[in-house]
Amino acid sequence: MKRLLMALLLLLAALPASAELAVGAVAPDFSTQASLGGKVFDYSLAAALKDGPVVLYFYPAAFTTGCTIEAHDFAAAVDKFKALGATVIGVSHDDIETLKRFSVSECRSKFPVAADADQRIMKAYDAVLLGRSGYAKRTSYVIAPDGRIVYSYTAMNPDQHVANTLAAVRNWVARPKP
Repeated sequence: MKRLLMALLLLLAALPASAELAVGAVAPDFSTQASLGGKVFDYSLAAALKDGPVVLYFYPAAFTTGCTIEAHDFAAAVDKFKALGATVIGVSHDDIETLKRFSVSECRSKFPVAADADQRIMKAYDAVLLGRSGYAKRTSYVIAPDGRIVYSYTAMNPDQHVANTLAAVRNWVARPKP
């Protein structure tokens, strides 16, 4: 019985937490170094929101299988996001030198990826992978220009992040205006 209880506790500890920030919450503002097409610049969420909604997605690590798939998917969909007035930014714990390469090869120079080596942004967005504190869990947010979260989704499988966030941006654009 004791072994069964220990096995259950270990299994629960290995599962990612899904307590991402709630829809309607104010998105924590942040600034950090990012890379687009191998060029480093200072990224500011507040500045990006002045241009429209932002799709902010967290991923565990550059150049891993799932993160590469997700980056390719976002790169392929960037023009659809832009047509809706939205921008995309990916965030991981990777250093900026790694992200310079990742932004060219995997993001195909279509959208920036930002460095969060101290996990300040991941923690603010409740996107730290449970049991692997150095890594982000795969969580995507859509943030409206007023700074409020309009959509959040957490799943370690990268397959639905682009489709779900694109649908959320479309829904936000199509909502009745006050």
